[in-house]
Amino acid sequence: MNFFVFLFGLFIVVLSLIDALWTALWVDGGAGPVTKQVTNGVWWIIKTLIPKKRNYWLSLAGPVIQTLIAFVWVGLLWIGWVIMFSADETALLYTRAPEKIPSDLMDRIYFVAYSMSTMGNGDTYPQGDIWELAASFTTFSGMFMITLVVSFVLSVIGGVTTKRALASQITGLANSSEDFLINSWDGEKFAGLDLFLMSISTQVGQLAEQQLAYPILHRYHGASLAEDSAPAIAVLDDALTLLRFGIQKPYRPTPLMLKSARATVQTYLKTLASASIYPAAHPPVIPDLSLLRKAGIPVVSDEEFLQSVDQLAHRRKLLLGLVQRNHFRWPK
Repeated sequence: MNFFVFLFGLFIVVLSLIDALWTALWVDGGAGPVTKQVTNGVWWIIKTLIPKKRNYWLSLAGPVIQTLIAFVWVGLLWIGWVIMFSADETALLYTRAPEKIPSDLMDRIYFVAYSMSTMGNGDTYPQGDIWELAASFTTFSGMFMITLVVSFVLSVIGGVTTKRALASQITGLANSSEDFLINSWDGEKFAGLDLFLMSISTQVGQLAEQQLAYPILHRYHGASLAEDSAPAIAVLDDALTLLRFGIQKPYRPTPLMLKSARATVQTYLKTLASASIYPAAHPPVIPDLSLLRKAGIPVVSDEEFLQSVDQLAHRRKLLLGLVQRNHFRWPK
């Protein structure tokens, strides 16, 4: 038996299992090393080939990447076991011929495939205790990998659903931060805004945890502005900035609720580094207080507001970088 070939195959098997476990089950670990390289590589290719403003085609990036990841996990496991059984020419015997003969490469590929998929025995059998044990582990690892793939797919789909629900809830109210406040103003106060912020904060916090656990969620994009969470988060954060620094103090929402909502968005922004999303070169346009004045909303002076917004330059650059990476313009 060629021990070098055997160990090389074992390394690939272990690598595939560790990467799948890392990505699918380790909540704080993000993507595994192989998954991360596949995700970034495929995303770079898709982003390069698809022109800007073709958000429909970009929305296919997430499903394509997730499908490729599943194929990579299963493929590495398959290749690893084939290499291990190739370490010994007599590890597998072909029994359909009048005399048992050592299997060739295609026989090994076939044997590993039906063993991993638990389809039952074929015409090739392992010879000796070591290879019988290896065949058993082939079946076990195949079942285990299928379970991990299903778990991973379901978890990511749950995260995508959260992204879509969050986007539709925010954009259903407004497509800009100024409209967000105007639509919430009843002439005397921001009616029901505390409850809305509580609900939105919960969803943003849930999405932040899901994106930290499954960075591939950053590769799922909506085909339109109303379906994508990136511009929705930008609208929400600018609205929170207006509420915190642009509205006169007696008319602001509950300070604790406002602080909690802003902290939740900040937690969301911390997940962007795992997907290589970085701040833009300059901050986006500043919300227009004159629109709020025309709606009869009591606001602070422009000078006071600009001074406060200047301190949020890095945060707003990061939001702009997120929006631009998703091929959208800053909502206004």
